Amino acid sequence: MTTYRFFVQPEWLQQNSVAIAGTLVHQIRDVLRMKPGEKIAVLDDSGWEYEVELDAVEEEQVVGHVLHKALATGEPRTKITLYQGVLKGHHFEWVLQKGTEIGIVEFVPVICDRCLVSSLDDVSASKIARWRRIILEAAEQSRRGRLPRLQSPILFPQACDQTRQSGLALMPWEGERDVALRDLLPRETRTTTKGRGTRKPFSVGLLIGPEGGFTQEEVELAKRYGVHTLTLGTRILRAETAGLAAAAAILYELGDLG
Repeated sequence: MTTYRFFVQPEWLQQNSVAIAGTLVHQIRDVLRMKPGEKIAVLDDSGWEYEVELDAVEEEQVVGHVLHKALATGEPRTKITLYQGVLKGHHFEWVLQKGTEIGIVEFVPVICDRCLVSSLDDVSASKIARWRRIILEAAEQSRRGRLPRLQSPILFPQACDQTRQSGLALMPWEGERDVALRDLLPRETRTTTKGRGTRKPFSVGLLIGPEGGFTQEEVELAKRYGVHTLTLGTRILRAETAGLAAAAAILYELGDLG
C-alpha cells in the first residue's frame, strides 16, 4: 500500500500532533480523497520522518497525530552540489527532478558562455518557483528526508569561486583524456606512499556545462580555482545527462548508491 509523503512547515508539528494547512489540504482532501484513520508520512526538512494517522480532514485544515518518528533513510552521506549550466526548455527541469531522485543535495544554475540564457535577469522568479515545486515533488516521491537546496543563478566565475568550499571540485570535460572519475575518488580511508591519509570526500562540487559544453577559457579558469577535469569515457553525453551520470557514479563509487 502506498504511503503518501508530504513536506510540511516545521511549525505545523507540535509535539505529537500535526495541523496541515494551505494547498496540501486540497491535495489530501480533494485529490487523494483521504479520510480520518488513514496514514501519511510527514517530513519537516530536518531529516526526520513522522508517521501520522489522520484525525480530521476538513475544508481548511487536516489534523493528525504522530504514531512514530524516525530518521529518514533517503539522504546520502556524500553531499553533491551540482553546478549546472542553464539548459533550454524542459531539460533543466529534468535535471532537477532526476538529480533529486538520485541524491543530489544542492543545485546551482550557472550562466556559462554557451548558455542560451546570457543574463541573470533572464531567469524569472516564476521560473525559479516552478523549479522549487519540481524539486519538492521529486523529493517526496523518492523518499528524501531533506529538500535539496536550489540556489539563485550565478555566473561561471562565481561558480568556480564557490567550489573552493567543496571538499572536491570536479568538471567532466570532453577534452580530458587521462584522468577518470575513479582516479579522483578514494573508496575508503587509506595511507598513501607519502604517509598521508586519504579519505572519502564528504562534499563534492560538480560543474556541468550547457549545450555545447564549456569553452576552453572556462576550463582554464576552473583549473586555476583548483577544479579537477575528468573524462566520463569515450561516449559524449548530452548536457542534461552528464551531471546525472556523474552524480550516480560518484554516489556508487563512494558507497551511497547500493
